[in-house]
Amino acid sequence: MRKILITNDDGINADGLIRLAKSASKLGKVWVVAPHEQKSAASHTVTLRNHLDLYPVAFPVENVIAYSCSGMPVDCVRVGILNIIGEKPDVILSGINLGYNAASDIQYSATAGAAFEGVFQGIPSIALSEGFTEIHETTDRYLDELLSEYIDYDYIPGHIININFPGCKLSECKGILRNRTVSEGMFFKDTYDLKENLPNGGMRLMIHGTPTYSAEEGTDFKALLDNYVSVGYVNNIGYAIKR
Repeated sequence: MRKILITNDDGINADGLIRLAKSASKLGKVWVVAPHEQKSAASHTVTLRNHLDLYPVAFPVENVIAYSCSGMPVDCVRVGILNIIGEKPDVILSGINLGYNAASDIQYSATAGAAFEGVFQGIPSIALSEGFTEIHETTDRYLDELLSEYIDYDYIPGHIININFPGCKLSECKGILRNRTVSEGMFFKDTYDLKENLPNGGMRLMIHGTPTYSAEEGTDFKALLDNYVSVGYVNNIGYAIKR
């Protein structure tokens, strides 16, 4: 039976994590190790100077062993392998993130960061994300199909499978586009707005992201803008696809 380790960056109680674990449990034995709170945009951060607290949690999917972790998603992968399962799983799944992890924004993603940690450890890893919406019918329609298709994908060192589900109604989804490349553009164009002037010349700033609505043909972001599910390999720093 496949051994499947699942994490995310939205926290142990996130709806996307629960739906992913439910789908994955049809394909093998599932362990969940996830942050106890939101850890978005943490990228590949590892906790070095603080301890990690892990607690077993009652998880709402039958036969799933679950722990919350005080650290980052990458920490969850590492302790999940070393301290919870005690051996390498067959595959690591990260998600389902609320919000796309596509285009150049993926470099900030802790969802992708956790998956990259998996392939760094020599384990095939898949990152999954969906649009900022409460409409999950497109994700739910294609999730089982894509997990079954890619759960045993051809592993390439340093590369993850990155799956993004469009945040549209199922009736508006045009299907699946595979082999998407990462857009060189950005999903959000960020600015920092002045919120308050502080004493001694200080400033209090708050990030503000403005969505963009154009992308290159053949890319992950373009697929999502056109209401397709996007699937593609993404490589980590220092790796190139060997053809």
